[in-house]
Amino acid sequence: MKNSIIALALLFIVSACKEKTETIKTEDYKTKTLDVTTSIYPENVTKVFNAHGSIEQWNEFKNLEFTIAKETGDEKTITDLKTRRSFIETNTFALGFDGENVWLDKKGENEYNGNPNFYYNLMFYFYAMPFVLGDDGITYSYTNALTVDGIKYPGIKISYDAEIGSSPEDEYILYYNPETFKMEWLAYTVTYFSKEKSKKWSFIKYSNWQTVSGLQLPETLTWYNTEDSLPTEPRNSVQFKAVTLSKNMAADSIFAKPETGEIVK
Repeated sequence: MKNSIIALALLFIVSACKEKTETIKTEDYKTKTLDVTTSIYPENVTKVFNAHGSIEQWNEFKNLEFTIAKETGDEKTITDLKTRRSFIETNTFALGFDGENVWLDKKGENEYNGNPNFYYNLMFYFYAMPFVLGDDGITYSYTNALTVDGIKYPGIKISYDAEIGSSPEDEYILYYNPETFKMEWLAYTVTYFSKEKSKKWSFIKYSNWQTVSGLQLPETLTWYNTEDSLPTEPRNSVQFKAVTLSKNMAADSIFAKPETGEIVK
C-alpha cells in the first residue's frame, strides 16, 4: 500500500489444499499501451475487476470522493486517483497529503490522537478495493480458500515489490465469490509500525455494493474479531455515503496545506 496500510457469528475454516506457486507481476502500464485485462493480470484477477465494472473503466477516473458516517460527525475524503494526493476533513481536524508531505490542521482546541502518516490514505485504500489491487509493483499468487457458511471463497494473495510505498511488507488476500467473482472478504497484515512481515491477519467483510458511475463500490465494510488469524464475529461496521467519481482532476489547492496546518514528520 502507498503508505500503507479491517451478521451473526459464523464458523470459519481454511481449506487444506496446498498453496499454488504461480505468480504474475504487473508492469508499469502508465508508460505502455497494453490490453491490461490480458497482458498484466492473472485471469481470475481480471474476472474480479470485471465483476466490479472493469479496471479499464476505473482507470478513466481521476478523482474519488466519499463520506464516512461517524457518531462524532461525518468524515469527508477526496483522493486524486492518479497521484494519490488526499484530503480528509472532519469537524475536529483536516488532514492531507500534497504529493510530498502529509499535513495536519487541528481545529480549535481539538486534539488528534492518531498517526496522520498512517491514516491519510488508509480508508481510501480499503474502500477502493478491488481496483487498488491493480496498482504497479504487485505480485499475485493463488492461496488457500476461505470457507464461510458452507461457501468456499477462492483467495488471491497480493504482495509488493520492496520499493513500493512505506510498507512494502504488507500483504493482502482478496477472497471472491466463486459464482459472481465479486470480492467478499479481505485479509490483510499491518507492518507500518514494525516494518517486518507479520503473521497476524485482520479481516474485512465487503457487502452492500453500490453502483457509482458504472462501477461496483462498497457501501458497508465490516471489520471482524479474529482468533488464530481467522475471523470470528463482527466487530464494527463503516458506512460510506455521498460517493462520487470524476474524470476531472481535482484542484491542487484542495490538497495544499492551509496556513494553520503543520507538516507531519
